[in-house]
Amino acid sequence: MKSNIHIITILSLLFITAITSQAQEAKVLLDEVSNKVKSYDNIAITFKYTLNNTKENIKQDTRGDITMQGEKYILNMMGMIRIFNGSTIYTIVPEDEEVTISTYNEQEDKGILVSELLTFYEHGYNTKMDVLQTVKGRKIQFIKLNPINVNAEIKDILLGIDMQTKHISKLIQTDSSGTNYTITIISFSTNQSISETLFNFDEDKYREEGYYINKLD
Repeated sequence: MKSNIHIITILSLLFITAITSQAQEAKVLLDEVSNKVKSYDNIAITFKYTLNNTKENIKQDTRGDITMQGEKYILNMMGMIRIFNGSTIYTIVPEDEEVTISTYNEQEDKGILVSELLTFYEHGYNTKMDVLQTVKGRKIQFIKLNPINVNAEIKDILLGIDMQTKHISKLIQTDSSGTNYTITIISFSTNQSISETLFNFDEDKYREEGYYINKLD
């Protein structure tokens, strides 16, 4: 009996050590990715976004692009343009000829900073190494993230890291209902020459074009 208990204890320790090692490996890799992202003056990305809910038989694909500089960004996706200049969010919907203007509130608008897309994983998740895949000749290491908050709507996230560039290549998020949201990076450009006015919003221009300006308090 003592012998069996001893073997179980050893196996348990080996299992715990393996988990700890995986978590440390994942943290080291994510730190590399984060440090590299933060070293760039700006980042421009084109991507494919897929929503897949097998229970409801829903699958939607769309493409988009985003340019980020610090916290500022301009996002084009699903017929909408969103501009964040560091303090104010402008959501432009050309089809409806409408602009919604709102002031960013750090306490109320958690998660609204699209600029954190490439560094969101730094807080609030337990991480471990997952599968290593070869995609179009490139080694993609996936890391699994589980929310520390057990009541979070997100069940888990798989983050694919290009091992050559140390850039994020894919993000697969599964929520508690089983719906998958996938972002696949198509192109990733850095330190581009961008206009100083890229993140500015010209309200007069849109008023002259007949847009309805909706200002939220």
